[in-house]
Formats: sequence, C-alpha cells, structure tokens
Amino acid sequence: MADLRYRFVIFDFDGTLADTLGWAARQMPAIAARYGTRQVDPDEYDHVRTLAPDELLSYLEIPGWKMPLIMWEMRRRMRRETATLKLFPGIPGVLLELANAGVQQAVLSSNAERNIRAVLGPESEPLIGQYLCGVSFFGKKGKLKKLLGRAVADPAEVLFIGDELRDLQAAKAAGVTFGAASWGLNSKETFARHSPFRIFTKPKEITLEVLSG
Repeated sequence: MADLRYRFVIFDFDGTLADTLGWAARQMPAIAARYGTRQVDPDEYDHVRTLAPDELLSYLEIPGWKMPLIMWEMRRRMRRETATLKLFPGIPGVLLELANAGVQQAVLSSNAERNIRAVLGPESEPLIGQYLCGVSFFGKKGKLKKLLGRAVADPAEVLFIGDELRDLQAAKAAGVTFGAASWGLNSKETFARHSPFRIFTKPKEITLEVLSG
C-alpha cells in the first residue's frame, strides 16, 4: 500500500462528485410552486452560494417540516433522469487512483443510493466501498460518525470532502479533516470564511492531497 496521508476518504455526492446543481436549479421552479417556497431567479444564484444551511432554508422560505418532502421529491425526479447526469471531469480518475492506492472510499449523501450508483456508472460505482445515503438535511453529523465506526483507519487518517457548509459542520462535529470542493454549491470565498482544512479548486488536487503521505 502506498504511503498515504489519508486512508479513508468520504465523499458527498451532489456538487462534489456529480455535476447535478444545474439540474437541481431547473427543478426548483416546479418544486417552489408545489410546496409554496420562494422562487429563485438565476441572478440570485451567486448569493445563494454564500449561504449557510439555516440561512439557505430561510432564504428559500422552506420550513423544516417541508424539507424531507422536498428532498424526497428531488430524489424521485432524479431517478427518472440519471442517464442525463454526469460526474465532474476528472472525478472518475480520482476515484480510480485512490482505489489503486488502497484508499478506502465511501459516499455520504442526502441523495438515494440507486441514483448515486446509476450516475457513477459501471466503472466508478465498484470503487466505492460504502454507501450511506438518503441522509436528512441536517443528519450528516450522526451518519458520518456511523461511517467512522466502520472505518479501518484512525480519525486523523479520514478526509471528508463536500461542497456545502453543512458538510464542513458535520466534519468538525465528527472530528475529521474536511476538504471543500469549491466547484459545488458553496463558493471558495464562502468556505474560506469558515476555515476548512483545505479548499480544492479542481478534482486532481484531491489525489495529490491524499497520496502525499
């Protein structure tokens, strides 16, 4: 096994591994109309990328009790369209390089496992050793700790990579290192204000970080 800085890498899915944010934005008008939440115009997207989880729900006028319904609806809609969704360029190579180096890999996501496996496809899907999916909007802290209980690695050897501030919050609560995927929902500048361990600006940087032991 290679000399690794991290032996267990946990990935968020939407906005981290898969380029699904544009798809999600296209669903929001119908979602807002159905559930009575705020319609967001494209010129507001840059502002949305600066918001913390509770700020985002407030801005979208989503009460907490509606969030499980909205997430279920989004998963249902995606199930019909997984063939149109792709991984970010460079992600398949990252997953393969980490697997070849002996790194344990997992996905922790609010999305449905069947959707995630379908988008990963036959080449990348088998490289993920564990899937913990369908997580509630504020449920990543507990599920992350559950994954750590299964890991054959010390917490200091675990890296959690996500594109949202709620991922960062979960990592801090679980006591593991967090890497921000700045190509996703929250911007590089937003993450910088919250002091993640590392901000990745392109997928290849993940491989360099993990294999730089």
